[in-house]
Amino acid sequence: MLLAQAVTLGVAAALVYEFMFAEHQPAPPPRPAPAAVQAVPADAAGLAPGGSFRGAVVKAAPSVVNVYSAKAAPRRRSPYLFGGDDEDGGMAAGLGSGVVVSADGLILTNNHVVEGADQIAVALAGGEPAEAKLLGADPESDLAVLKIGVRGLKPITFAPPDAAQVGDIVLALGNPFGVGQTVTQGIISATGRNRLGINTFENFIQTDAAINPGNSGGALIDVEGRLVGINTAIFSQSGGSQGIGFAIPVSLATQVVEQIVAKGRVERGWLGVAATDVESETGKPGGALITGVLRGGPADKAGIKPGDIVLGVNGKPVVDTRELVSETAALAPGTRAELTIARAGKPSSVAVELGRRPAPQRKATISRRPY
Repeated sequence: MLLAQAVTLGVAAALVYEFMFAEHQPAPPPRPAPAAVQAVPADAAGLAPGGSFRGAVVKAAPSVVNVYSAKAAPRRRSPYLFGGDDEDGGMAAGLGSGVVVSADGLILTNNHVVEGADQIAVALAGGEPAEAKLLGADPESDLAVLKIGVRGLKPITFAPPDAAQVGDIVLALGNPFGVGQTVTQGIISATGRNRLGINTFENFIQTDAAINPGNSGGALIDVEGRLVGINTAIFSQSGGSQGIGFAIPVSLATQVVEQIVAKGRVERGWLGVAATDVESETGKPGGALITGVLRGGPADKAGIKPGDIVLGVNGKPVVDTRELVSETAALAPGTRAELTIARAGKPSSVAVELGRRPAPQRKATISRRPY
């Protein structure tokens, strides 16, 4: 059974599923790769003759891998053993996908694919297995970087951060249901999707390319075979693809990979406040109202008080709490940030030296759904 994490969205009675671990089900063995397809010349739009996307797939497919994970299941009390001794809970196994980002063995995937795993293995596009270790993870963006001891890999090509536009054709590559590398096609339905309740930091690409359990951590590519996003979640009532999938954009993925490789973790700026959204007199979002200040924290030291309304960070407007968190988190700890605030109806400016955002608590499973 695959474990799914679900979040109810206010606009519909549907669930957002993040595909996680299979309970008491052995991970399927790596499947042999399909026969290699020959590259054919593509036109300027990345299409092969006859409207095929073969050229994009040939370019990107060697950089997409299968990720298998396993962790010890909790021991359970057996009523049949003398004294109620514990029984071994066995191993819980899961599967997902990943993307090769360096020739010396760095692989990018979703954090929820490998979170809590005791063992991680990767099957390369050619079917070769390799043991992997977790180099670092960022639960708040749901990204993780793995390292395997294989060199000479073909890293995927990253698209420019602003390359993905609504209406563009995209392809999703991954390992749905463990059947082996699979390609599906769709378009970019929207960009900048947030407030979905999936991750702390959300700026998703929405696509109707089919994404299913096992696709998590795989590649969303454009017609030139360049990575535009990491497939992460779907919005669904059934648990299967219903044409609304979400991918983490390459801009965020790049930042996370660079920090994990350099530091082993992701560091973000932090104010040390509690805040809530506030509306302006016109009924539109009017900033972030400070409702609490952590004693001795960065905001407290700078003189920020409950009741202050933050309207901007370093000249960038802040219309709500989400933007306040995003703007401060985008800055490095120790950075001096200039906050535009309103206090008692009067505008002013306050300089704050940001602290380091604390590590998040382990995310609880909200619901489970069998597949």
